[in-house]
Amino acid sequence: MTDTAAKRAQFRALHAKGCFVLPNPWDIGSARLFQHMGFSALASTSSGHAWTIGRPDYGVTRDDTLAHLTALCAAVNLPVNADFESGFAVAPEGVAANVALAIQTGVAGLSIEDSKPGGVGLHELPLAVERIRAARSAIDASGQDVILVARTEGLLSDAGAVRGAIDRLVAFAEAGADCLYAPGVKNKDDITAMVRAVAPKPVNVLMMGPGLSVAELAALGVRRISVGGALARVAWGAVQAAAQAMQDGSFAGLAGAASGKELNRIFDN
Repeated sequence: MTDTAAKRAQFRALHAKGCFVLPNPWDIGSARLFQHMGFSALASTSSGHAWTIGRPDYGVTRDDTLAHLTALCAAVNLPVNADFESGFAVAPEGVAANVALAIQTGVAGLSIEDSKPGGVGLHELPLAVERIRAARSAIDASGQDVILVARTEGLLSDAGAVRGAIDRLVAFAEAGADCLYAPGVKNKDDITAMVRAVAPKPVNVLMMGPGLSVAELAALGVRRISVGGALARVAWGAVQAAAQAMQDGSFAGLAGAASGKELNRIFDN
């Protein structure tokens, strides 16, 4: 098993140049599957994890998340970036304390959102910046090389608020974030503007469905691409469709299922 320091060094190197894809596992099995497929790093998904324990997004506690991150990091040889929601605290000192706990799970990176508890609304910019500064201080105090990702969630509720999102990303970069992230950005010109605004710091783009290709995003200067809960939704959707077919009297939905032998082979390694 690759040690934590090596994983963190690998993750730091991935952010230095090029473009890489971060699939988002929702449990140990999906994490090990993505590792087997040859991805270079993983990122957790708060929504995907919540659904595995029968809860909605933002319905998982800090301690649930810490246990989940510990399990993911121990299960794979790849660096794991943590979806740490809004830091499970409002006050900067609370964010710092919780980030210190997250570092102990073995993560190579973690993201802090500017959303209020429950994902409803955004913190005012001065407080949002102080929260990123607090997370930066906690990482620095730990002595560990953990990537700090700062996220602004405004575009998820107002797709036209691109200028405001860019302003927030610039402020977060100045506050010490290593990587910047605005879920919901889709337009090429908007992505290019974000990349240029925070350069040379890297930008993460979330792909929630079909759209720009990896090559197109790389050409825009995007450094990393994640998919959030999309893969978990694909899995749940396939199961739901197959189960509905059974309820309707057919087993046609089971056609094309993954081979049990192949899955056993993957998980036996």
